[in-house]
Amino acid sequence: MNPSVSRFGLLLDVDGPIASPVSRTVTPAVVRHLVSLASAGWPVVFNTGRSDAFIRTQVMEPMIAAGLPGDVQVHAVCEKGAVWFTFDGTGPGAVQVDKALALPEPYADAVRELVTRKYAAHMFFDETKLAMVSVEQNVDVANADYLTEQETFDADALALMSSFDMGVCRLDHHAPDSDDSVDYRIDPTIISTDIEALGVGKDLGARRALSLLEAAGTPVPRTWRTVGDSRTDYAMADELHTLGFDVAHVDVRPADGVPAKPYPVLSAPGLIHDDAGEAFLARWVAMAAGLAKDDAGVV
Repeated sequence: MNPSVSRFGLLLDVDGPIASPVSRTVTPAVVRHLVSLASAGWPVVFNTGRSDAFIRTQVMEPMIAAGLPGDVQVHAVCEKGAVWFTFDGTGPGAVQVDKALALPEPYADAVRELVTRKYAAHMFFDETKLAMVSVEQNVDVANADYLTEQETFDADALALMSSFDMGVCRLDHHAPDSDDSVDYRIDPTIISTDIEALGVGKDLGARRALSLLEAAGTPVPRTWRTVGDSRTDYAMADELHTLGFDVAHVDVRPADGVPAKPYPVLSAPGLIHDDAGEAFLARWVAMAAGLAKDDAGVV
């Protein structure tokens, strides 16, 4: 790494900016950029709702195959902060799970049965999750059809919680009289629904990221770029800003609406999802090599 070049910390959502929400895979170009940045000394931390199994197969293994050095660490905060692990060019370390943030197993079993009985044509139960309960759109189903079914599924999953005495709210439909008895929430995305403990979130993921860097003895940068495709992803930039870091957030789906924030919000004009993510990664690779001065535009 050129010592005269500024070093950013990268806190990256996976679905959208890194992995295509259509194919659920990561392109070789994105993988190469991630390896280049990690090898250049830029701390790379994934902050995702995805499981550790997804990160291992879709992100870690391609990065290792692309030449991630054995002495370069990359951190993965999964399930919105409830699960985490570290990997390098030799493979993954032990997976850690915050059991206090795990949903009751009987409820997970009931959701699995609900999906099998009523929704299997449009979605599947994610068996790889260790803390939250998630269902996801089948790859061969049109997104518009899935979103229609998702509305009904979310209502069924919400109603099902009453039989398990679980206080719950929908992330985008908070009850006016909700109080501290609500312990869980339903968080729908464009390709999935996560049912999760209230303690998880991209803000928790940001704090986990800092702790992982500190535990590894990695100097924590003062400047960060967070990247996401949904309004909830802004929470990681919010958290870093609150903690006093210099942060800018990259929104790869700004058409959903860009909220007013006390830090810069960046986007790639004309590009969305992993195309926009790849454009910023390419720009940061150029910055790490001393070939670009800032990330205000796209290479």
